[in-house]
Amino acid sequence: MPSYTFAVYNRDLFEKSKFENYDSLLESRIARSQARANYLASIFKNGNVIGANETLTRPHDVQERSREKVPKTTSTHFMYGEYVASFTLGTQQIKSYLLIDTGSDLVWWQCGPCRSNKCYKQKFGPLYVPTNSKTYRKLDCIVKSRNCLVADPSYVCTLFGNQCLYDVKYGDGARTKGWIADDVITFVLDQNPVRIIFGCGKDQMSGTHFSGEYSGIAGIGRRQMSDGYSLPTQFEADIMSMCLPRFFSEKGSTISFHTTPFKKTTSAQLLPSSKLPTFYFVNLYKVFINDKEIPLNPSLWNFRNDMIAGVIVDTGSTFTLFPQDFYTEFRYIFRQEVRDIPMVAPSGPFDTCYKAGPSAKFPVVKLYFGRQDLSNLLLLAQDRVLVHISGKLCLAFQGWNSSVIILGSNQLQGVGLTFDTSANTLSFDLDACD
Repeated sequence: MPSYTFAVYNRDLFEKSKFENYDSLLESRIARSQARANYLASIFKNGNVIGANETLTRPHDVQERSREKVPKTTSTHFMYGEYVASFTLGTQQIKSYLLIDTGSDLVWWQCGPCRSNKCYKQKFGPLYVPTNSKTYRKLDCIVKSRNCLVADPSYVCTLFGNQCLYDVKYGDGARTKGWIADDVITFVLDQNPVRIIFGCGKDQMSGTHFSGEYSGIAGIGRRQMSDGYSLPTQFEADIMSMCLPRFFSEKGSTISFHTTPFKKTTSAQLLPSSKLPTFYFVNLYKVFINDKEIPLNPSLWNFRNDMIAGVIVDTGSTFTLFPQDFYTEFRYIFRQEVRDIPMVAPSGPFDTCYKAGPSAKFPVVKLYFGRQDLSNLLLLAQDRVLVHISGKLCLAFQGWNSSVIILGSNQLQGVGLTFDTSANTLSFDLDACD
């Protein structure tokens, strides 16, 4: 298998010019993270990923026909992420920036020419115009019916025109509509071209508006052995490796398929979930602050794959979320372990804050996966445990009203991650890409 590698950047690098200072930029990220958490909590409570029934309008650029079959419901997908990837599209090599998201499986970008008020203005790079690319093809449902995910209510084959239409709604109310097509994309770092199926977005203005810094979203959810549009699924990639750039870093990092540059020294087991198949569940076993254990409910790692339970690694969630009762104990022990640094008033959503300089030493957090030994230990210290906000250092974990743990990107920044769905492992290489 050829390897595919592309550059990935922190979202803040593209958006920082819109904010006055560090704190206002951080507040925006916190707001996105909280909105994502609220949406995930509603999904876990309802026990499925299908949104409320909703009659959809046909895309305006598809000819209206009285006998045409259209979607009657739509799946609500997870909100887009905190990291941005760079690709070039089609034979014209249109440079494009796409948000990446481990919680969704569609790759889409805006397609011109757009009707009035149907596409948002892109700030970086020109609009992709499919007819200008010699390698562009609209998906024909009759010939390639297996490629139109008609079992998912977000997709439907038209009776006339043989088009595969899609209508995807994200958790924050943003929405994209269009048709499924394919074209050649080129990975900027290794210059490997590959044909992929994507959503040709013709209407992105029917919901909450997308940010103009990006031309679309690249879903990198867990590989599915049958249907699916995520990049790992399309590339038949058992191995996906990535390193998440640290917050506010101006340096890029990488995501690769079929290969990994990282050591597999610490590994968690990837657990299947039929309820949320694109998400990455892991077998978190024990949590310590320094040498004090915070007891975990065994149901977090001993669950059936038809349940929504356990621990999810999610790059779109900024801060790690614990069930509220567990977080209360976690916070209590953390405060006990902090020596000679007085607490100060809470800041934003963080309830455990300190006034301290960068040289102050805080407790470490130890995460064991599967069993308790050094080969399965992920050791988190300092900036993976704390966040700097309003001149304070605050505990970068939060409680929420769900039994699911979300392991977020603040705790994984600078860590080399290798997702291996063949071996069902997620490996952590600490400080591999700092």
